[in-house]
Amino acid sequence: MPQFLRKILHELILKLIKTVVTFAPGARHTAFVGSGSSRQLCEHVARTGVRRVLVVTDKPLRDLGVVDKAVAGLVDAGLELAYYDGVLPDPTYDQVTEGVQVAKSSGSEAVVAIGGGSSMDAAKLIATGATNEGSAADWIGFNKYANDPLKIYAIPTTSGTGSEATMGAVISDPQTHEKGIASGSAMLPAAVAVDADLIVGLPPHITAATGIDALTHGVEAFISRWDRGTAKEDARIAIKLIFAHLARACRDGTDLDARQGMAMGAYYAGLAINQVNVGNVHAIAHQIGGKYGIPHGLANALVLPHILEFCRTEAEPALAELSLLVGAGEPGEGQGVLAQKFIQAVRDLRTEVGIPDKSDLIRREDHGKLADLALAEGMSYPVPRLLDRSNALAILGEITE
Repeated sequence: MPQFLRKILHELILKLIKTVVTFAPGARHTAFVGSGSSRQLCEHVARTGVRRVLVVTDKPLRDLGVVDKAVAGLVDAGLELAYYDGVLPDPTYDQVTEGVQVAKSSGSEAVVAIGGGSSMDAAKLIATGATNEGSAADWIGFNKYANDPLKIYAIPTTSGTGSEATMGAVISDPQTHEKGIASGSAMLPAAVAVDADLIVGLPPHITAATGIDALTHGVEAFISRWDRGTAKEDARIAIKLIFAHLARACRDGTDLDARQGMAMGAYYAGLAINQVNVGNVHAIAHQIGGKYGIPHGLANALVLPHILEFCRTEAEPALAELSLLVGAGEPGEGQGVLAQKFIQAVRDLRTEVGIPDKSDLIRREDHGKLADLALAEGMSYPVPRLLDRSNALAILGEITE
């Protein structure tokens, strides 16, 4: 399809999405913050009156004892716990099906997700499957389920995806490896614990990748064409927190102040994208993550500076404001200079925390298919500049070893 027709279609899709979202029901969301907040969350869950809870997580976190620490408050309250710990990076329909079986056989009345974005996304879909017929493939899209999911609670153990603050869940097709997004107001976690105590053991390379993931969310929300609710302010807070704390958290994982700063940065970034969605970085990152198993945070980190260059003219005022926010530029400098300085600051931060510029997993012979998938996904995002095939191919070329 010619680019001018894609632009017209893009405008129509955005108007439709905006109308649907405007009239969608809201959802209540509570956050417990700081050291020990996971116990506060558990006590909150117990107070709601549920007696049987499904804990969705991954096996390494259970083996490390992180899960036991996180659910101690549920155990002390005498709740009956069932566990599904089969979540893997980039969860698939099959994992959701397995989790749903555990939820139904245990009679679980609520779901607590413990882990990174994969565990939280899987938990949202497992909670949906516990109350609906069908499979995760049926719920791709917005509000595609007939019945509200079980109540979902989230305890993140990474500072990246912000899934604890969003109504969306990313799921992979095990056959094609393509990623889809299911979302709905009832999939937003009812409450979350933003607890740095559970994040101190995160290795530096995961801290770095998940941190740039959170930064991507903040930046994409801030430069978005939409301005809904508190999205811009949430994004601004997230970006400032991440620039202030990410390098420190990578250097010293036991620095609780840095860890809490990053946890809050990821949370605020999640709040931001929950209101205005993501953008072209994700449109490409989802494809290389699904195809090659590149962790989502690393995929975003590879793509982010290139997309900022791609839309620099259209997003110049916003990028200039961010430059001043993070101290990359000086008041009085021109917007073009400031915008370029922010993009360079993103590159510098990425380098400082040890993230490479390219990946040797990406194959040049796949670029065409990856670009086509990215263009299709990007049609639903409120981006400042619609991605085109030639630029998508150029960006894939820049990040391929």
